[in-house]
Amino acid sequence: MIRQIDTSLREDVRLLGNLLGETLQQHAGASLFNLVEQIRALAKAARDGQVEAEKELENIFLNLKDEEILPLTRAFSYFLNFANIAEQYHVVRNRRQSEFNEEGPSPNPLVCLFEKFKKNKITSKQLFEQICQLKIELVLTAHPTEVSRRTLIQKYDNINESLSKLDQQKLTPNERQSILNDLKQLICSAWETDEIRQNRPTPIDEAKWGFTTIEQTLWNAVPKFIRELDSLVYKNCDSHLPLNISPIRFASWMGGDRDGNPNVTHTITQEVLWLSRWQAASLYLRDIEDLRWDLSLQVCSKELSDALGKYHPEPYREYLRDTRERIKATLHWLNQKLQGIDSDDSLVIKNKDELLKPLLLCHRSLIACNLPEIANGKLLDFIYRINCFGIELLKLDIRQESGRHRQAISAITEYLGLGNFESWTEKARQNFLIQELQSKRPLLPKYLKNSDDSLIENPDVKEVFATMRMLSDQPPESLGAYIISMAEYPSDVLAVLLLQKEAGILNPLRVVPLFETLKDLEGSANTMDTLFNMHWYKQHIKGKHEVMIGYSDSAKDAGFMSANWAQYRAQEELTDIAKAHNIQLTLFHGRGGSISRGGAPTQQALFSQPPGSISGAIRVTEQGEMIRFKFGLEGIALQNLEIYTAATLEATLLPPPVPKQEWRDLMNQMTDISVNVYRKTVRENPNFVQYLRTVTPELELQMLPLGSRPAKRRAGGGIESLRAIPWVFAWTQIRLMLPAWLGTGAAINEILNEDKKFILDDMLTHWPYFQTLIDMLEMVLSKADCHIALYYESHLTDDENLKELGNDLRLRLKEATKTLLLVKGESKLLSTNDVLDQSMQVRKPYLLPLHLLQAELMKRRRRYLMEDNLENTPVDQALMVSIAGIAAGLRNTG
Repeated sequence: MIRQIDTSLREDVRLLGNLLGETLQQHAGASLFNLVEQIRALAKAARDGQVEAEKELENIFLNLKDEEILPLTRAFSYFLNFANIAEQYHVVRNRRQSEFNEEGPSPNPLVCLFEKFKKNKITSKQLFEQICQLKIELVLTAHPTEVSRRTLIQKYDNINESLSKLDQQKLTPNERQSILNDLKQLICSAWETDEIRQNRPTPIDEAKWGFTTIEQTLWNAVPKFIRELDSLVYKNCDSHLPLNISPIRFASWMGGDRDGNPNVTHTITQEVLWLSRWQAASLYLRDIEDLRWDLSLQVCSKELSDALGKYHPEPYREYLRDTRERIKATLHWLNQKLQGIDSDDSLVIKNKDELLKPLLLCHRSLIACNLPEIANGKLLDFIYRINCFGIELLKLDIRQESGRHRQAISAITEYLGLGNFESWTEKARQNFLIQELQSKRPLLPKYLKNSDDSLIENPDVKEVFATMRMLSDQPPESLGAYIISMAEYPSDVLAVLLLQKEAGILNPLRVVPLFETLKDLEGSANTMDTLFNMHWYKQHIKGKHEVMIGYSDSAKDAGFMSANWAQYRAQEELTDIAKAHNIQLTLFHGRGGSISRGGAPTQQALFSQPPGSISGAIRVTEQGEMIRFKFGLEGIALQNLEIYTAATLEATLLPPPVPKQEWRDLMNQMTDISVNVYRKTVRENPNFVQYLRTVTPELELQMLPLGSRPAKRRAGGGIESLRAIPWVFAWTQIRLMLPAWLGTGAAINEILNEDKKFILDDMLTHWPYFQTLIDMLEMVLSKADCHIALYYESHLTDDENLKELGNDLRLRLKEATKTLLLVKGESKLLSTNDVLDQSMQVRKPYLLPLHLLQAELMKRRRRYLMEDNLENTPVDQALMVSIAGIAAGLRNTG
């Protein structure tokens, strides 16, 4: 079965590659096609160890004219994108094939998990109650390394659909040829489309991209998933799920994340909130039109007849007419709002119960009339969607940096003659904030709170007050959490609560501190303990709290291993503190796609968390490129919903073991070594920043119109000012992958030298956390390539100091790989992961030319900037395409 599927995958890759080749011949000329084929053959030879082949490639690229490079980079980028498409469809096909094999394991991980629960004596009652209490929220965020245009993503989706059609049984020759013609047309259309945006996307663009994901896949995948879950639950627990079930929900940061993004203002956030409700209403209008067409029945219950108040031959259609008109009125009102026009909102739907109530009545009526087939058809899907997406489609989180809130409170205290809040001691800040939160009087006169010019001159502080006033006008259901990035102190949380109170927000957003540096992670439990010991605060939170764990900045600050262990310990301590105070804690994981930013297979990542830290509730960020990979196709979206549910259930009901003390001691020892090695290189080596900016495309990344947020938190500055995502992205482009392994290999190696391998073996066998850490390290090392990193270096610098540093880094990378293989007892990387190994082997002949081309393009661009003082150079477009192509080839890049 596996061999057959692999053959099908290879055939799809070959088919798409051949069709691209035909397109190149017809639309770009035979000379380009022949050159591409020559380069591809040389790259395959170079992959197989032929040194002369790579030298020949280098000579070809050195002699290319500027205008000849762009079509080449585009061709190889498209090959990699088409390989991704084939692999994505392969996942869907693999799942379908598994369903035909009744004797094999189910492709749904929940089926296997329910059997495991039975073996472990989890009662059906326990299981049912836990499923009903599940609260999994996936938070979609914009991504500065999501490079594909929405135009192309749509074409890629259509290519995927064509591959699916080709898999159908009993296609006639004409039908097959028609599908192949469609494929060729799509590939031709993609080739003739500029793959790089001409303008940087706005926060509105990013938000719309998130809405598209909901409309195209999740709108259908969610009800299918809940039906599937209900069927499994009924089979195993002899009960159906309640109608209000919503185990997985979705939120967003797109248009709400203002941390370091001056483009996200209160007016932008307001527009996104209206657009989100507009998108939801338009989808519901489509659904209710469809439902009313379906419900042409004559028979109904007395309850529905009474609610209708009159006889009608088609009672359901007539009863739902008002709901349809209210959805239309909501759409009209939102249209007016988006145009800056105030209008009557008396018919506007303001909460999800207003939508649910008539649908639930229709459901009860159909059940009472013995029509469960109809009750549990489109109507039930509609109910499931409302439970999941509400009136808002995506709940919008707001994120802002802690320093902005301190500035805002300082503006108030200085106006009132109380001094500068920021200069006070932490205890003084807490006392002031708690006193004002308990006070029944406002802190500021109303006329001042509503004024934009009398209280403050600082535009950043003005924006904080304007955002709070805007939030006070929103339906509570539209809003999620208020995230405080760079949270350090209890007063950071109290300050946001006071600002909400002063703005008149009647239903305050829950305030979620985000602990992201190593220091803040280590102090997080103490911060929360201080808050929980405040009587007013404990009453305010009503037994529930959310805390966000940052993966990006902690890894940039301390390195992969040290940050990872700090995150684990912080979760343990936070879980213990919450239990001691009898508070239900939800941990919010700020993961990215790359390993150094918390990326890992979902099931493995969640099961490796500390025991008790996932208690039926979890929030996780899903970022740009990963949103597309996980939810871009309906079949894959369905699978990921299953995986999230299974992982959360397993971690809750069958948590991993508590780590032994000797494991903890060893982790503490290794992370002390790791952080010292990492910081000594990154912070103390005087040549490190220059190496980063010379050998990697870190500076070139800033010209890419990737996301709406700047690449740096502030202009100028060194590593500390660089955002974590481009920091990872730059090292990935040259295949050095430094953030994921620097310090980690050295730490493990020292343990091996101390003859403690037997403890590592025990950890690797019995501790899911350590297994995941090692597996992720292996995955990233398999994508690293010293030879390619050296090529960039030799091509881009003659500085002996930089070369010395580069040589040291590559030596450490080789040592990290050797150490990992010793720990795993294997002779080569990925020896137990054939799928990833095969995937990388397929990509190498397309990645190598792009890397060599990119190094040449970087060299030419820098020469243009230096010698001709150009703002835009002739090679900019080709360089951007190369960056996008390499990102596509390596996938989890940022």
